[in-house]
Amino acid sequence: MKQKSPEEIEKLAHCGHILAKIMKGLAARCVVGANAMELDAYAEEAIRKAGGTPSFKGFGKPGEEFPNALCVSPNDMLVHGIPHKDLVFKKGDLIGLDLGMEYQGLYADHAITVPIGEISERDERLLVVTRECLERGISQARVGNRLGDIGHAVQEYAEKLGYGVIRKLTGHAVGYAVHEEPRIPNFGKAHEGEEILEGAVLAIEPMIAIGGHDVKTAPDGWGVITADGTRAAHFEHTVAVTKHGPRILTL
Repeated sequence: MKQKSPEEIEKLAHCGHILAKIMKGLAARCVVGANAMELDAYAEEAIRKAGGTPSFKGFGKPGEEFPNALCVSPNDMLVHGIPHKDLVFKKGDLIGLDLGMEYQGLYADHAITVPIGEISERDERLLVVTRECLERGISQARVGNRLGDIGHAVQEYAEKLGYGVIRKLTGHAVGYAVHEEPRIPNFGKAHEGEEILEGAVLAIEPMIAIGGHDVKTAPDGWGVITADGTRAAHFEHTVAVTKHGPRILTL
């Protein structure tokens, strides 16, 4: 678990603040009839205007690089959705937005799930529960706790309410790269796993489904969808571990 200096954490906080403002602009553009490619273009332009670089664009193995700045994942798709012109938002959709940014050599990550127009009571409840899972996970990002404390907080709350906690996808440390070790599962046992250190920066990102926890790859080879076709939600913050407790950097 790589520790970041106080100066690096302040840079990451600035990066995270920019990222959060861009995400707020994206959420405002999530309306009936909006096109995913328009959102992707807005995200990339806003990041570059702020002096950053979209960290997802070109990320991946040679020949398998992600082609866009923004991941747009509708309904039963959890993550890694590729924006395309045919993805036009409809009333009742749930749209996951995941955006990463490199700024002055450091990386932050942020994700939300946005309702399009009026949604069902069941879908609204999914969003409420997933946001609460994120808050509960963040609350455990404290010096001396273990990574299992984060996962346990998420899993215990979600499963108690009958939701599926995705196991094949995890959060991760972040800061010096798009993804750093260790991974941060959204399930686990309290007081187990790697110790959380002061100066760690963690991307905590619960992924919760109305149905089961299993997932599969979408036909495009990139998106990850629920195996049973039920809807899912994803929220993520970049969080610094300080001696005073967790500090959310993507605000």
